[in-house]
Amino acid sequence: MFESSASESPQTGDVLEPSDRSAKSARSATSDSYDKSSSSNLDDATLDAYSHTITAVADEVSPSVVRIDVEGPANPQGARPGRPDQATGSGSGFVFTPDGYVLTNSHVVSGARRITVTMLDGRKLPGHLVGDDPDTDLAVLRVHATDLESLAFADSSAVRVGQIAVAVGNPFGFDCTVTAGVVSALGRSLRTKNGRLIDDVIQTDAALNPGNSGGPLVDSRARVIGVNTAMILPAQGICFAIAINTASFVVARLIRDGRIRRAYLGVAGQNVPLHRRVVRYHELARENAVFVVGVEPDGPAARAGLRDGDLIVAFDDKAIAGMDDLHKLLTEERAGHEVPVVVLRGDERHTLPVTPVLRQ
Repeated sequence: MFESSASESPQTGDVLEPSDRSAKSARSATSDSYDKSSSSNLDDATLDAYSHTITAVADEVSPSVVRIDVEGPANPQGARPGRPDQATGSGSGFVFTPDGYVLTNSHVVSGARRITVTMLDGRKLPGHLVGDDPDTDLAVLRVHATDLESLAFADSSAVRVGQIAVAVGNPFGFDCTVTAGVVSALGRSLRTKNGRLIDDVIQTDAALNPGNSGGPLVDSRARVIGVNTAMILPAQGICFAIAINTASFVVARLIRDGRIRRAYLGVAGQNVPLHRRVVRYHELARENAVFVVGVEPDGPAARAGLRDGDLIVAFDDKAIAGMDDLHKLLTEERAGHEVPVVVLRGDERHTLPVTPVLRQ
């Protein structure tokens, strides 16, 4: 802490004549006024530029965003003749081709008996499910219309934390609601209802609410960087979108095949930690493994010799620390190709040749 002494004499340069003091005060006041005015003008300009960006994005994106209303049996086995118990719901989606392909979330349309797509201009069109992939929570619909305004995809690998993110959707039925924020984080993982993990998820603070699911998250150039999918209900400003690079891959397969084909081994497992002594003894790269609790009879794993109680520690020369790691590696490309699976069985280490097959 600095202290000043009253006995210290002022320096020569600090002594001002009355006229000099007045002149300096006037200059100081003028300078302060100019600085405040300049700062205010700069703030106004920044805010105006931000507003212009958001309004321009909203104008360009909104015509491509649709509301999706679904009807489906709430209890198909318990429905009575003449009184079909129905569940209704709604979500969002967006047109990504001029000839009527619409991207949304799988959980928005899953199990739907009837799908209605409402455009910004009020047109209500029947939606036809092209295909969905619950593992990535994505689905593609088709509406019979032409010359629709569509949105372009960005490269989500180029997205940076802090950049502007704008979400457009239909929360609680309020059509074409726009919220804005920033990209809060990248590389998040999100678990779907069926237990699979979605990687490369974008976190944003652009407000999402029920009904926003399936709508686009776009950048300042109105290009889609993600598909809005979830929010943490007790929290504020923690929302998630599936990266559009993931969606691009899924969309192409859904349009071609109607589903995503993945390989499977035919094992049920759970994640377990390994004792340090075991890790050191076998020189393992990870301290966790997959404990096999069940093997499907005559499945790929059973034919390769896997047993209940085995610990899977590697698949195709890649360390495995849990079921999520295994799921990531079981892609369509590995189906039909023999790969080595390393398991620990008691004190022994075995390498078993397994040939995954496509999941039907």
